[in-house]
Amino acid sequence: MNNTSIIDSFTELKSDKMINKIEVMEILDSVFRFEFRKKYDTDENFDIILNPDNGDLEIWQNKIVVQDGEVENHNTEIEISVVLKVESDFEIGEEYPQEFKISELGRRSILSLRQNLKARIKDYENKSTIEKFEDMIGYIFNAEVHHIKRNMVILLDDEGIEICLPKDNQIPGEFYRKGDTISFVVEEAEIRNNKPYIIASRTSSKFLERIMEQEIPEIFDGLINIKNIVRVPGIKAKVAVETYDDRIDPVGTCVGSRGSRIMAVTRELNGESIDIISYTNNMDLYITRSLKPAVVKFIKVEDGKADVHLNGEDIGKAIGKKGSNIRLTSLLTGLEINLINDEQATEEDIDLMEFSDEVDLWVINEFKKAGIDTAKSLLSYGFSELVNMTDLEDVTIEKIIKIIKQEFVDS
Repeated sequence: MNNTSIIDSFTELKSDKMINKIEVMEILDSVFRFEFRKKYDTDENFDIILNPDNGDLEIWQNKIVVQDGEVENHNTEIEISVVLKVESDFEIGEEYPQEFKISELGRRSILSLRQNLKARIKDYENKSTIEKFEDMIGYIFNAEVHHIKRNMVILLDDEGIEICLPKDNQIPGEFYRKGDTISFVVEEAEIRNNKPYIIASRTSSKFLERIMEQEIPEIFDGLINIKNIVRVPGIKAKVAVETYDDRIDPVGTCVGSRGSRIMAVTRELNGESIDIISYTNNMDLYITRSLKPAVVKFIKVEDGKADVHLNGEDIGKAIGKKGSNIRLTSLLTGLEINLINDEQATEEDIDLMEFSDEVDLWVINEFKKAGIDTAKSLLSYGFSELVNMTDLEDVTIEKIIKIIKQEFVDS
């Protein structure tokens, strides 16, 4: 095997998408020198000349000219009679460059060289892939659905790189088909088991932020600033926005004429409802805006908690579907939100924690997440409303209602 043929054989290992000719040549140089050190204990007397334009490779082995019969190391020395057959103007002691044929390495070393080269190029491609996607973490990317697993969708980008969209990072209710092109943000990029592992997400707040940048030029241009985003993916999101330009209505601008802009965002999120809220440092006003469409009577904020007083008909609105409205308001404001029904405030009531001997604590906490803290506030809702407001099983809700009703009968 000559130099040219081995270079030709190596081209099958190079991906044009991920590595250019110069990088291939640098890897080749490193791999050859590794084999020379293994076979000859040194690579210092070898000159490797690589031409990235045409892929030509020349290797020259520099040897010291010695008297005939005095060669002690065939790697570094050459007899004068051998040299004079080729060149007539060399003398003993001079350095003579002799062209080196790759076949001189032997079959085993050439095989080792090929395997080493393949591994090095693969490592380089993996490193390049990770660097590419690390630079894109938090940004929108598009890829095609390649195949669908039970807990993950595998996507392929334009360069054939696999990207994983785990079940937890998919918007609930979405359906994917092979060949679909979908958008996502890159969430993670790392090497796992010697392979690039790229994680995509459609449920992160960053994904919603990037979609809004695409649909609302004022956000992209920095005229409107997104202060915070919180989501219950597939159900509801709240986005707090602000602007330093008094001429701009940040909420109206984001919603668009007849809701056109925000509807475009909602379509990308598989129908997820989006509330746009004007940010303010006034916490009472901030909570009031976030809990809409519920009408708040007054609020008392103390020690990381907010007691929000409303009339009975507004409690359900403040809680929202499966508790999403109150949960997102809590996340948006950083406060624990307690809803207080003023119409029941004067009546005798029982805190749900009083039932902890009969009801598991995690069940009570599920009701508290939905803003239901007391027995009477729980009984003020019908069975179907409680099912819709919580993630509890029907049989569990029936059991709780029975226990609480019995408490009031006995008392």
